[in-house]
Amino acid sequence: MQASRVASRVAAAGAVAGTAVLALSVPAFAHVSVQPEGSAAKGGYAVVDFKVPNERDDASTTRLEVNLPADHPVASVMPQPVPGWNVKVTTAKLAKPLTVHGRKIDEAVTKVTWTADGKGVQPGYFQKFPLSLGALPEDTDRMVFKAIQTYSDNEVVRWIEAPQDGRAEPENPAPVLQLSAATDDHHGTAAATDASEKTDGKGDGRTAAAARSTGGSDTTARVLGVIGIAVGAAGVAYGVLAGRRRTTA
Repeated sequence: MQASRVASRVAAAGAVAGTAVLALSVPAFAHVSVQPEGSAAKGGYAVVDFKVPNERDDASTTRLEVNLPADHPVASVMPQPVPGWNVKVTTAKLAKPLTVHGRKIDEAVTKVTWTADGKGVQPGYFQKFPLSLGALPEDTDRMVFKAIQTYSDNEVVRWIEAPQDGRAEPENPAPVLQLSAATDDHHGTAAATDASEKTDGKGDGRTAAAARSTGGSDTTARVLGVIGIAVGAAGVAYGVLAGRRRTTA
């Protein structure tokens, strides 16, 4: 009885702790955020997703406005169509023109706005809004996007506070895109193309690297298989000997 009571108390304490952890973790991912599809290298091009969760139980998200950082303008900004949403791209003149592939650009996208033509992001769901960006700045480690989320009841939430190093996360943090180190291939495709052209000579379209990786995996699998058989045999032998000892006794 005493053991049963102790077990019940432990289970109850675990449930309470789990609920507390869940409650504390919800705000951490409830705001608008941005993540690259793959890598986002300095000086390169990337597709990034703005993830918009719905925090309300009685309203849907019907509008998202993303403002691009004015201190690091991007020459190319292209939204991917999102079913059920209309998109508007806003441009403005640059105070300092950009030079891209030897061509000067004096106008850049400053804002992208998605507006739902249906129910929008309903309670309990999230939506991703992809953007193709490039060339990414080379003189910073991150890009801060200010986002404004509007609900069907006309509530507006401004995710515009830039996180500060060494300080707690702000109440309404802006989406932050972390940039990785620059690569030789700013478009991020040359390495993959070169690899795809180097086959293993068998005509099956695999890359040489993939063939080597597969060979290594096969060898490892064989070794593990032999070890497993040996261990199994030892276990059977042990069982037989143990049975004979019990019979003799």
